[in-house]
Amino acid sequence: MNDILDENAKWEGEIKDSPLYSKDLAPTPKEERTWTAWNLATLWVGMAVCIPTYMLASSMIISGFSWIEAIMIVALGNLIITLPMMLTGHAGVKYGIPFPVVGRAAFGTVGIHIASLVRGIVACGWFGIQTWLGGLAFYAIGCALTGATPNADLDLGKFIGFGLFWLMNVYFIWKGTESIRWLEEWAAPILIGMGLVLIGWGWYQAGGFGVVLQQSQQLETPTAVISTSPKADWDLSLNPIRDKDGQVKASEYRLSGQNEWTQIPSQLDFIPITGEAPTTVQFRMDISDTKEPQFIESSVVTVQEDKGPISMGSRLWQYLTWLTVMVGFWGTMAISIADITRYTKTQKDQVMGQLIGLPGTMVLYSFVGIFVTCAAVINFGDILVGEDAPWDPVQLLSRFDSVSVVIIAQIFMLIATLSTNIAANVIAPANAFSNLLPKQLSFRGGGIVTAIIGIIICPWWLLGNIIGILLFVSGLLGPVLGILIADYFWVRKTELQLEELYKVDGAHKGISIPALVALLVGVAVVLAGFYIPALSFIYQISWFSGFFVSFVVYGLLQPKPKVA
Repeated sequence: MNDILDENAKWEGEIKDSPLYSKDLAPTPKEERTWTAWNLATLWVGMAVCIPTYMLASSMIISGFSWIEAIMIVALGNLIITLPMMLTGHAGVKYGIPFPVVGRAAFGTVGIHIASLVRGIVACGWFGIQTWLGGLAFYAIGCALTGATPNADLDLGKFIGFGLFWLMNVYFIWKGTESIRWLEEWAAPILIGMGLVLIGWGWYQAGGFGVVLQQSQQLETPTAVISTSPKADWDLSLNPIRDKDGQVKASEYRLSGQNEWTQIPSQLDFIPITGEAPTTVQFRMDISDTKEPQFIESSVVTVQEDKGPISMGSRLWQYLTWLTVMVGFWGTMAISIADITRYTKTQKDQVMGQLIGLPGTMVLYSFVGIFVTCAAVINFGDILVGEDAPWDPVQLLSRFDSVSVVIIAQIFMLIATLSTNIAANVIAPANAFSNLLPKQLSFRGGGIVTAIIGIIICPWWLLGNIIGILLFVSGLLGPVLGILIADYFWVRKTELQLEELYKVDGAHKGISIPALVALLVGVAVVLAGFYIPALSFIYQISWFSGFFVSFVVYGLLQPKPKVA
């Protein structure tokens, strides 16, 4: 590696006038390679500890998986994505160049804009979403200080919080990559400690691990299911939340089309229904301590239709779909990790740093999300149905009575979200936009463009469909990653001609036709699965199908470099 860097110094002066060259895109010199395995591990701790990580496993439980199944999917998905992460990180260490420059070898000096902008725009979307979530922590702090009741809808306070957190992100963008390294080193132990404190709270308040995790069985079961009945028109099965002693918290329920509340029977097996099938149900709990009646009401819950037992094949596809979502969660970073590994000293540093930092942290914080939410269902008496469980940690922490506890906890959430956003959603798009106009747009300028787009996309409207977005994005990112890995390892055997990557009329000029064809074929295969019902299984595993199709097509089409 040192020989390569020494050789860079000889030709770097010759290409500094190239429109493809800038200081931010040039190979990182030896003296600036200050990141160790520990730095990279803490980076991944800082990125993985975030609100979406906390909520991912919960989404699996709501869709019917047990907590053990959810954790296994998280673990397997992150082990899978760590492998290509280490492969694409190799070029960053060996040559000291960021992803847009590495990608010029595969896509061409013009074609790389297609791949890097796809990756960059996705990151801008995530930047906006994470900034909105961080702003909600500011909003919760404001509510705690003023005594205001948090509003479930959009209001001015939430946009003020969004603006404040956006400015915090811009500060670190302006300060550059060394400030990001400092932020991650400082944040990592705090974030790990926060997770352990939350687990301790759940265990202490609820009375043990077994009691807490048993609650997940309630959360994975639908609250209300309707089925045909041999004795009446319908049988209704209800599953409101029970306390740690097994007693149903709610005292009454009301079905759609009814004005009166009905006492919940002592045995919640099947409730016979005559006439039209109910579409919704709501529960309430009597908390009267005076002559005036007082009730806590649950959300209105949709009654699901009983579709019978799930076949083994359907269950398998559910596993694969969620595995694709989990892989796609870090699919963006797998493409652009060279943006970070270029600052590490050795391949061992980048491999060990990523292997230590990514899978373990994702598993830990997914478990924290499951455990703490299950504990909250027990500890907060007003949670009557699984749909009202506080899966969002900002929502959970805002429920505590102590103002000081709420503020401290929300500050931790700000740190977690900031450390994720800066490292995962700023570095790559900043380099991608800088690569568009290397002489005019620096890393700092590219970061500001990212921050502005993060506002324009209106992230408050994207939150409701994060899982769907991840599945779709996976189909776009998988092909890009397949081409990058095929080019670097299969075609070029990890040997790049650095000077050619910065020449307008060099060996990689224009658009690489093999890369363009491979990308279009990979994306077309994924979209075929999206639009054609018979091929929907392809879309359910969009990252894998797109990756392998583009990998093979590019490897077969791209001529192998001649050996001198």
